[in-house]
Amino acid sequence: MPVHPAHPLDPVRTVDPAGPVGTAVRVTRLTRVYPSGPTPVTALAGVDVGFDRGTFTAVMGPSGSGKSTLLHVAAGLDRPTSGRVVLGDTDLSTLSETRLTELRRTRMGFVFQAFNLIGALTVEENIVLPLRLAGVRPDRAWLGQVVARVGLTDRLRHRPAALSGGQQQRVAIARALATRPEVVFCDEPTGALDSHTAAQVLTLLRAIVDEHGLTVVMVTHDPVAASYADRVLVLADGRIVADLPRSGAARIAERLAALDGRAVR
Repeated sequence: MPVHPAHPLDPVRTVDPAGPVGTAVRVTRLTRVYPSGPTPVTALAGVDVGFDRGTFTAVMGPSGSGKSTLLHVAAGLDRPTSGRVVLGDTDLSTLSETRLTELRRTRMGFVFQAFNLIGALTVEENIVLPLRLAGVRPDRAWLGQVVARVGLTDRLRHRPAALSGGQQQRVAIARALATRPEVVFCDEPTGALDSHTAAQVLTLLRAIVDEHGLTVVMVTHDPVAASYADRVLVLADGRIVADLPRSGAARIAERLAALDGRAVR
């Protein structure tokens, strides 16, 4: 997949390189503190990490570790307390809320545990919704490729209620790909699926990375899901405590258990 050019509505802004050539997203000294009564909660505590183009990264960690906060801040869904998020050469901290919304609609894709489909719309209408919201004319050739790749060619006129959970998640993936995004952010995309259907969805995400050079960042609690990724980041207490190369599910589970044990001691 070619790199998506800057959207015409995005400001033309070049920042100093924050990482190696080919980095899709980089976060630098990222902190996120939430007010919570007399004692604020620090969800991220100075995270530095880059996600290279054409790679699949799994982000793991115990509940409250900051993994979902990292994804949401990196995706521009939440603002950091301090630090910087750079998508390509665009510093998200420089964007107004309007510009940030435009960027998310055109240069990012999102897949969540809840499929977030609109029941009154057909599969096709759900897939092209981000393009309609952005005022962008659909690239029918690209959409045809996407729909065929996710196996929905014969389901375009159906409504979500007529689909299985796995099919609905494939609609969500197709919707995320409709704009040819630079990065797709996934938050527990298989959390609501049985193991067989989850494997199909993960195989699809893996193929999208391998065949189209897409960048995928996925939060998951499941070592099996993480085993599909090129890299596994593990967070604890708002910090990255492990950065693992691609590993089998058993090895990932062992490392997580070792980290948990170290934290207990």
